[in-house]
Amino acid sequence: MPDDSDSFGQEGQIDRTAIESFVAQLEEEERMLIMLQKELYENNWQAMMVDLRNRLEGRPYIFKLVNRIRDDIARIEKLEAFEQNHKVRLADLVKPPSGQEA
Repeated sequence: MPDDSDSFGQEGQIDRTAIESFVAQLEEEERMLIMLQKELYENNWQAMMVDLRNRLEGRPYIFKLVNRIRDDIARIEKLEAFEQNHKVRLADLVKPPSGQEA
């Protein structure tokens, strides 16, 4: 868990209970998107969204992620909004499933 400064390096109040509850309720698909965002897109949600939208529109894209792109875009919007509202980086809190390396 992060200390009193959030994962973006700014000081402020963090609602740890809300963050822990949110992370605990993440679906497996959401956890995977967080890990991909961290590893493949250097913690950049927007780069990931551009990549997915390019794929949907038949333009060149970087990574083949999943067949449910529209669902992933909705998940990413939810995750990014949570990060912004709580000034936290979920990739710092979500660990890969056991048996997989980050």
